[in-house]
Amino acid sequence: MKESLVNKLNKLKNSFFIKENLSKSFNLIYLKISELIFLKKVLLGKPLIIGLAGGQGSGKTTFAHFLKLILENKYNLKTAAISIDDIYKTKKERFRISKKINKLFITRGVPGTHDVKFLSIFFEMLKNNKFNKSYLIPKFDKSIDDRLPKSKWHHLQKKVDIFILEGWCVGARPEKNFDNLKKPINKLEALEDKNCKWRLKVNQHLKTDYKELFSFIDLMIYLKVPNFNKVLAWRGLQEKKLAYSKKNMSQNKLKIMTESEIKRFIMFYERITKKMLIDMPKFADIIVPISSNHQPKKIILN
Repeated sequence: MKESLVNKLNKLKNSFFIKENLSKSFNLIYLKISELIFLKKVLLGKPLIIGLAGGQGSGKTTFAHFLKLILENKYNLKTAAISIDDIYKTKKERFRISKKINKLFITRGVPGTHDVKFLSIFFEMLKNNKFNKSYLIPKFDKSIDDRLPKSKWHHLQKKVDIFILEGWCVGARPEKNFDNLKKPINKLEALEDKNCKWRLKVNQHLKTDYKELFSFIDLMIYLKVPNFNKVLAWRGLQEKKLAYSKKNMSQNKLKIMTESEIKRFIMFYERITKKMLIDMPKFADIIVPISSNHQPKKIILN
Protein backbone atom coordinates (compact mmCIF):
# COMPACT_ATOMS: atom_id res chain seq x y z
CA MET A 1 0.00 0.00 0.00
CA LYS A 2 1.39 3.39 -1.00
CA GLU A 3 2.36 5.59 1.90
CA SER A 4 0.36 8.83 2.12
CA LEU A 5 2.06 12.18 1.67
CA VAL A 6 1.00 13.16 5.20
CA ASN A 7 2.69 10.12 6.75
CA LYS A 8 5.77 10.60 4.61
CA LEU A 9 6.03 14.26 5.57
CA ASN A 10 5.53 13.47 9.26
CA LYS A 11 8.40 10.99 9.14
CA LEU A 12 10.64 13.60 7.51
CA LYS A 13 9.48 16.19 10.00
CA ASN A 14 10.15 14.01 13.04
CA SER A 15 13.60 12.89 11.92
CA PHE A 16 14.54 16.47 11.10
CA PHE A 17 13.31 17.80 14.44
CA ILE A 18 15.33 15.24 16.38
CA LYS A 19 18.39 16.72 14.73
CA GLU A 20 17.49 20.42 14.61
CA ASN A 21 14.91 20.94 17.42
CA LEU A 22 12.57 22.99 15.24
CA SER A 23 9.21 21.35 15.97
CA LYS A 24 7.57 24.50 17.41
CA SER A 25 8.18 26.31 14.13
CA PHE A 26 6.81 23.65 11.81
CA ASN A 27 3.16 24.68 11.30
CA LEU A 28 3.69 28.35 12.08
CA ILE A 29 6.58 29.02 9.72
CA TYR A 30 7.85 26.26 7.43
CA LEU A 31 4.50 24.90 6.25
CA LYS A 32 3.09 28.40 5.80
CA ILE A 33 6.03 29.65 3.74
CA SER A 34 6.03 26.47 1.65
CA GLU A 35 2.33 27.03 0.96
CA LEU A 36 3.02 30.62 -0.14
CA ILE A 37 5.78 29.41 -2.47
CA PHE A 38 3.45 26.78 -3.93
CA LEU A 39 0.70 29.36 -4.54
CA LYS A 40 3.19 31.72 -6.18
CA LYS A 41 4.38 28.88 -8.42
CA VAL A 42 0.79 28.11 -9.47
CA LEU A 43 0.20 31.81 -10.17
CA LEU A 44 3.31 32.27 -12.33
CA GLY A 45 3.08 28.89 -14.02
CA LYS A 46 6.84 28.64 -14.58
CA PRO A 47 10.00 27.92 -12.54
CA LEU A 48 10.22 30.06 -9.40
CA ILE A 49 13.39 31.59 -7.98
CA ILE A 50 13.42 32.15 -4.21
CA GLY A 51 15.93 34.41 -2.48
CA LEU A 52 16.80 33.53 1.12
CA ALA A 53 19.04 35.92 3.04
CA GLY A 54 20.18 36.42 6.61
CA GLY A 55 23.28 37.26 8.63
CA GLN A 56 25.98 34.65 8.99
CA GLY A 57 24.90 31.83 11.26
CA SER A 58 21.20 32.75 11.04
CA GLY A 59 20.26 29.26 9.86
CA LYS A 60 19.81 29.85 6.11
CA THR A 61 21.07 26.44 5.02
CA THR A 62 18.84 24.61 7.51
CA PHE A 63 15.88 26.79 6.52
CA ALA A 64 16.42 26.15 2.80
CA HIS A 65 16.84 22.43 3.39
CA PHE A 66 13.56 22.19 5.26
CA LEU A 67 11.65 24.18 2.64
CA LYS A 68 13.05 21.82 0.01
CA LEU A 69 11.80 18.77 1.96
CA ILE A 70 8.27 20.16 2.23
CA LEU A 71 8.07 21.47 -1.36
CA GLU A 72 9.19 18.14 -2.77
CA ASN A 73 7.25 15.81 -0.47
CA LYS A 74 4.02 17.74 0.05
CA TYR A 75 3.71 19.65 -3.22
CA ASN A 76 5.72 17.39 -5.53
CA LEU A 77 7.82 20.32 -6.76
CA LYS A 78 11.35 19.55 -7.92
CA THR A 79 13.42 21.91 -5.76
CA ALA A 80 17.08 22.90 -5.82
CA ALA A 81 18.65 24.74 -2.89
CA ILE A 82 22.06 26.27 -3.59
CA SER A 83 24.15 28.68 -1.53
CA ILE A 84 25.63 31.74 -3.20
CA ASP A 85 28.79 30.68 -1.32
CA ASP A 86 29.12 27.81 -3.79
CA ILE A 87 29.73 30.19 -6.68
CA TYR A 88 32.68 31.96 -5.08
CA LYS A 89 35.37 32.67 -7.62
CA THR A 90 38.39 30.40 -7.39
CA LYS A 91 41.28 31.31 -5.14
CA LYS A 92 43.35 32.06 -8.25
CA GLU A 93 40.71 34.45 -9.60
CA ARG A 94 40.38 36.25 -6.26
CA PHE A 95 44.14 36.60 -6.05
CA ARG A 96 44.21 38.25 -9.47
CA ILE A 97 41.49 40.73 -8.42
CA SER A 98 43.27 41.46 -5.15
CA LYS A 99 46.48 42.35 -7.01
CA LYS A 100 44.58 44.65 -9.36
CA ILE A 101 42.29 46.48 -6.89
CA ASN A 102 42.91 45.76 -3.21
CA LYS A 103 44.37 42.84 -1.26
CA LEU A 104 41.08 42.49 0.64
CA PHE A 105 39.52 40.82 -2.42
CA ILE A 106 41.54 37.67 -1.77
CA THR A 107 39.09 37.00 1.09
CA ARG A 108 35.86 35.38 -0.07
CA GLY A 109 32.52 36.83 0.97
CA VAL A 110 31.77 40.31 -0.29
CA PRO A 111 30.18 41.21 -3.65
CA GLY A 112 32.87 40.88 -6.27
CA THR A 113 34.11 37.51 -5.03
CA HIS A 114 31.22 35.50 -6.56
CA ASP A 115 30.80 34.34 -10.16
CA VAL A 116 27.36 35.94 -10.47
CA LYS A 117 27.48 35.93 -14.26
CA PHE A 118 27.40 32.14 -14.16
CA LEU A 119 24.17 32.12 -12.12
CA SER A 120 22.59 34.95 -14.11
CA ILE A 121 23.00 32.95 -17.33
CA PHE A 122 21.45 29.89 -15.66
CA PHE A 123 18.55 31.91 -14.20
CA GLU A 124 17.78 33.39 -17.62
CA MET A 125 17.66 29.88 -19.08
CA LEU A 126 15.39 28.74 -16.25
CA LYS A 127 13.01 31.68 -16.61
CA ASN A 128 12.74 31.28 -20.38
CA ASN A 129 12.10 27.52 -20.10
CA LYS A 130 15.35 26.81 -21.95
CA PHE A 131 16.73 24.60 -19.20
CA ASN A 132 16.39 21.41 -21.25
CA LYS A 133 19.49 19.52 -20.22
CA SER A 134 21.33 18.64 -17.01
CA TYR A 135 23.39 21.46 -15.53
CA LEU A 136 26.43 21.62 -13.27
CA ILE A 137 26.71 24.34 -10.61
CA PRO A 138 29.98 24.79 -8.71
CA LYS A 139 30.46 23.62 -5.15
CA PHE A 140 32.84 25.48 -2.82
CA ASP A 141 34.73 23.97 0.12
CA LYS A 142 35.37 26.63 2.77
CA SER A 143 37.87 24.44 4.62
CA ILE A 144 40.23 24.64 1.61
CA ASP A 145 38.99 28.10 0.52
CA ASP A 146 38.51 26.97 -3.06
CA ARG A 147 36.13 25.26 -5.47
CA LEU A 148 35.87 21.51 -5.51
CA PRO A 149 36.63 19.63 -8.76
CA LYS A 150 33.77 19.39 -11.28
CA SER A 151 33.13 15.77 -10.36
CA LYS A 152 31.77 17.03 -7.02
CA TRP A 153 29.65 19.95 -8.29
CA HIS A 154 25.86 20.19 -7.92
CA HIS A 155 24.19 18.23 -10.71
CA LEU A 156 20.74 19.57 -11.63
CA GLN A 157 18.40 17.48 -13.74
CA LYS A 158 16.31 18.87 -16.60
CA LYS A 159 13.27 19.82 -14.55
CA VAL A 160 13.50 22.40 -11.74
CA ASP A 161 10.27 23.90 -10.40
CA ILE A 162 11.76 25.85 -7.48
CA PHE A 163 15.29 27.20 -7.16
CA ILE A 164 16.27 28.51 -3.70
CA LEU A 165 19.31 30.80 -3.69
CA GLU A 166 20.46 31.33 -0.11
CA GLY A 167 23.26 33.56 1.10
CA TRP A 168 24.14 36.33 3.50
CA CYS A 169 24.14 39.06 0.81
CA VAL A 170 21.30 37.76 -1.41
CA GLY A 171 19.07 40.73 -2.21
CA ALA A 172 21.49 43.32 -0.77
CA ARG A 173 21.21 46.83 -2.14
CA PRO A 174 24.03 49.33 -2.75
CA GLU A 175 24.87 52.30 -0.57
CA LYS A 176 23.67 55.51 -2.26
CA ASN A 177 25.41 57.94 0.08
CA PHE A 178 29.10 58.31 -0.80
CA ASP A 179 29.82 59.97 2.56
CA ASN A 180 28.62 56.83 4.34
CA LEU A 181 31.04 54.76 2.27
CA LYS A 182 33.94 57.10 2.99
CA LYS A 183 33.53 56.79 6.75
CA PRO A 184 35.18 53.54 7.97
CA ILE A 185 32.86 51.27 9.91
CA ASN A 186 35.61 49.18 11.56
CA LYS A 187 39.39 48.74 11.86
CA LEU A 188 39.59 46.68 8.70
CA GLU A 189 38.21 49.51 6.57
CA ALA A 190 40.19 52.18 8.42
CA LEU A 191 43.57 50.44 8.17
CA GLU A 192 43.37 48.24 5.07
CA ASP A 193 41.11 50.29 2.78
CA LYS A 194 42.32 53.80 3.48
CA ASN A 195 41.59 55.02 -0.05
CA CYS A 196 38.09 53.45 0.00
CA LYS A 197 38.88 51.58 -3.21
CA TRP A 198 37.69 48.20 -1.89
CA ARG A 199 34.41 49.60 -0.49
CA LEU A 200 33.65 51.47 -3.70
CA LYS A 201 34.28 48.41 -5.85
CA VAL A 202 32.09 46.20 -3.63
CA ASN A 203 29.32 48.80 -3.82
CA GLN A 204 29.71 49.08 -7.60
CA HIS A 205 29.16 45.34 -7.90
CA LEU A 206 25.92 45.67 -5.93
CA LYS A 207 24.81 48.37 -8.37
CA THR A 208 25.54 46.28 -11.47
CA ASP A 209 26.03 42.50 -11.78
CA TYR A 210 24.53 41.60 -8.39
CA LYS A 211 21.52 43.80 -9.09
CA GLU A 212 21.00 41.89 -12.34
CA LEU A 213 21.28 38.54 -10.54
CA PHE A 214 18.84 39.52 -7.78
CA SER A 215 16.34 40.85 -10.33
CA PHE A 216 15.52 37.23 -11.22
CA ILE A 217 14.19 36.59 -7.69
CA ASP A 218 10.41 36.06 -7.54
CA LEU A 219 10.05 35.82 -3.75
CA MET A 220 12.48 37.20 -1.16
CA ILE A 221 12.74 35.73 2.35
CA TYR A 222 14.85 37.44 5.03
CA LEU A 223 15.93 35.82 8.30
CA LYS A 224 16.39 38.79 10.64
CA VAL A 225 18.94 38.22 13.40
CA PRO A 226 18.50 40.13 16.70
CA ASN A 227 21.58 42.30 16.12
CA PHE A 228 25.03 42.28 14.53
CA ASN A 229 26.69 40.96 17.70
CA LYS A 230 24.81 37.69 17.21
CA VAL A 231 26.39 37.33 13.77
CA LEU A 232 29.83 37.17 15.37
CA ALA A 233 28.74 34.64 18.00
CA TRP A 234 26.88 32.42 15.54
CA ARG A 235 29.69 32.55 12.96
CA GLY A 236 31.94 31.12 15.67
CA LEU A 237 29.53 28.21 16.10
CA GLN A 238 29.62 27.60 12.35
CA GLU A 239 33.40 27.34 12.44
CA LYS A 240 33.25 24.79 15.26
CA LYS A 241 30.81 22.68 13.23
CA LEU A 242 33.12 22.93 10.22
CA ALA A 243 36.07 21.82 12.34
CA TYR A 244 34.09 18.86 13.67
CA SER A 245 32.90 17.78 10.23
CA LYS A 246 36.45 17.91 8.88
CA LYS A 247 38.16 16.31 11.90
CA ASN A 248 39.38 13.34 9.87
CA MET A 249 41.21 15.52 7.36
CA SER A 250 44.94 16.02 7.70
CA GLN A 251 45.84 19.27 9.45
CA ASN A 252 47.73 20.62 6.45
CA LYS A 253 44.44 20.62 4.48
CA LEU A 254 42.30 22.19 7.18
CA LYS A 255 41.69 25.93 7.22
CA ILE A 256 39.61 26.42 10.33
CA MET A 257 39.64 29.99 11.69
CA THR A 258 40.63 30.97 15.21
CA GLU A 259 38.48 33.37 17.28
CA SER A 260 40.62 36.38 16.32
CA GLU A 261 40.48 35.37 12.66
CA ILE A 262 36.69 35.11 12.85
CA LYS A 263 36.46 38.62 14.32
CA ARG A 264 38.52 39.99 11.45
CA PHE A 265 36.58 37.95 8.88
CA ILE A 266 33.24 39.32 10.10
CA MET A 267 34.53 42.86 9.52
CA PHE A 268 34.40 42.13 5.78
CA TYR A 269 30.64 41.55 6.11
CA GLU A 270 29.80 44.19 8.72
CA ARG A 271 28.87 47.12 6.51
CA ILE A 272 26.46 45.25 4.22
CA THR A 273 25.03 43.08 7.03
CA LYS A 274 24.13 46.15 9.11
CA LYS A 275 22.61 47.88 6.09
CA MET A 276 20.54 44.77 5.31
CA LEU A 277 19.22 44.71 8.89
CA ILE A 278 17.70 48.13 8.10
CA ASP A 279 16.82 47.65 4.42
CA MET A 280 15.51 44.12 4.10
CA PRO A 281 12.48 44.38 6.42
CA LYS A 282 11.26 47.18 4.11
CA PHE A 283 11.25 45.24 0.84
CA ALA A 284 11.61 41.49 1.47
CA ASP A 285 8.36 39.62 0.79
CA ILE A 286 8.68 37.51 3.94
CA ILE A 287 10.59 38.45 7.11
CA VAL A 288 11.36 35.80 9.72
CA PRO A 289 12.73 37.22 13.00
CA ILE A 290 15.28 34.85 14.58
CA SER A 291 15.32 34.67 18.39
CA SER A 292 18.42 34.93 20.58
CA ASN A 293 18.30 31.16 21.06
CA HIS A 294 18.61 30.72 17.31
CA GLN A 295 14.99 29.79 16.51
CA PRO A 296 12.61 31.36 13.94
CA LYS A 297 9.79 33.11 15.84
CA LYS A 298 7.12 34.05 13.30
CA ILE A 299 6.59 35.30 9.76
CA ILE A 300 5.85 38.87 8.70
CA LEU A 301 4.44 39.43 5.21
CA ASN A 302 5.08 42.60 3.23
